[in-house]
Amino acid sequence: MGVSRVAVVGCGMMGRGIMEVSAVSGLEVKGVKLTPGSLDGPRQSVQKSLERRVKKGKLTQEQADDVLGRIEFTADLAAIAEADLVVESVVEDERTKVELLRKLEGHMHPEAVLGSNTSSLRLEVIAGQLTRPQNFLGLHFFSPVPAMALVEVGAIDQTADFAVRRASDFCEQIGKTVVMVKSSPGYVVNRLLVPYLLHGIETLESGIASAQDIDAAMKLGCAHPMGPLALSDLIGLDVVRAMAETLGRELGGSRYAMPETLTKLTDAGQLGRKSGIGIYDYSGESPVLNAALQGK
Repeated sequence: MGVSRVAVVGCGMMGRGIMEVSAVSGLEVKGVKLTPGSLDGPRQSVQKSLERRVKKGKLTQEQADDVLGRIEFTADLAAIAEADLVVESVVEDERTKVELLRKLEGHMHPEAVLGSNTSSLRLEVIAGQLTRPQNFLGLHFFSPVPAMALVEVGAIDQTADFAVRRASDFCEQIGKTVVMVKSSPGYVVNRLLVPYLLHGIETLESGIASAQDIDAAMKLGCAHPMGPLALSDLIGLDVVRAMAETLGRELGGSRYAMPETLTKLTDAGQLGRKSGIGIYDYSGESPVLNAALQGK
């Protein structure tokens, strides 16, 4: 049930990470770019990530070159036709995902497995709009994909056993640990993580402590590798907002109340590390609090 050919649709940070770990594990990868522009951008991003591995001694330059050579970047959805497994990794919006997944089904081999990297949408709602729901499941990776060991695999009642086995085997092939979860918005990690991140931002707004001290408190007091504010920036404030909106709509309650700071920053395009500024400003040698948040 192993996978030899995988297609990843979406060349954002998550998609590129899935492509990289798949190619490092020896799989042939099709990376499909959906947005306009040259294919050189995602290729160069993966190359830079591999170069960091070389500098750390985790890969030789020859191995890195071989890995990059196993990834074929394309803008043509038809390139997924021979893939054993197709992973969708696009914006966390139900309509966008469903439209894309339906297109993917039209190009896929009938026995190929289709996985969505959704972190908060209801799988059964998505599956209900697909032609082959038995081939569909959730494959939720974590960022940065090369460093994070977990994949949440979410199956629904219609998901066939072979699809679960193939998806689980794929995760093991690329060195990830699988946690099987029931179809539920947020699965396990985001159901618990998002309220924590939101409350970290709300704590900053309340003036209880500075951003740096909030992060330091959770690192040193709870042995977290990163505080909630720095982690929100790393994930992407737009992603945190999208998850909070979806989980709040689906699950209700005050746990997912939107902090004003999160709304203002995302509306301004200040999304965290990927935009160079979010809760922290990353333009200098070390991160400092965003000037717009001084006094928070």
